[in-house]
Amino acid sequence: MCRNKRPVLWIATAVVVVVAAVGLYLFQPWRLFTTNRVDEAAPASSGRQGAAAAPLATGDFISHEHKTSGAVEVHKLADGKATLRLADLRTSDGPALHVWLSDQPVEKDGGSNLDDGKHIDLGDLKGNEGNQNYAIPAGTDLDKFSTVTIWCERFSVSFGAAELEQRA
Repeated sequence: MCRNKRPVLWIATAVVVVVAAVGLYLFQPWRLFTTNRVDEAAPASSGRQGAAAAPLATGDFISHEHKTSGAVEVHKLADGKATLRLADLRTSDGPALHVWLSDQPVEKDGGSNLDDGKHIDLGDLKGNEGNQNYAIPAGTDLDKFSTVTIWCERFSVSFGAAELEQRA
């Protein structure tokens, strides 16, 4: 009778190992305890050489799925291009995090709406802490794409988002 149970035990063990491996790959739980700090210089202004650019639009992050804080600024560069700057960002590390501009409004209760409309992916989040710059594609209408979110593509959730307010 013991011999009949051995194949079942091996199959059960194999299933547990496969499920654990897939779970570790998807959730990457160790990232709850890791920090990747990035400190890029502020973009240069379109005016004086070496001076920091005055922001065209600003906003502050609110938390959604993970505690997120920091500021968002949009700068116009000397060459006419625009850059999004994340300043003093602090959020959790996670799998497949991206910086998005979205045409949806920021909601305080979760941010699950931010992928409902259109969005522009500015690229992978460079680090979960610090100061970072992202190029905004030419022709982007910041009146339409006025929300910035740290978006987890693996789980389709916003870690945090900020509403951009135009400066006078």
